[in-house]
Amino acid sequence: MRTVQMTLDEALVRDVDRAAKRLGTTRSAFTRDALRSALKQVKIREMEAKHREGYVRHPFSSREIAVWEPEQVWPDDD
Repeated sequence: MRTVQMTLDEALVRDVDRAAKRLGTTRSAFTRDALRSALKQVKIREMEAKHREGYVRHPFSSREIAVWEPEQVWPDDD
């Protein structure tokens, strides 16, 4: 692992330390997990934006959706 120096305000450090203590982990481990989670969210937002852009470039047609409408109906249990 690599050591990285960061500048954080006191209140944030205090909150991180409290959360890490409650979770039984260290400040570094808590921060690593938080950064991984944030990076996943960035990737999700990027993929969602790409998805939206694709639909803007190639909008779906009503025929395309109509094909799947029967799949959305729940069968009767009678």
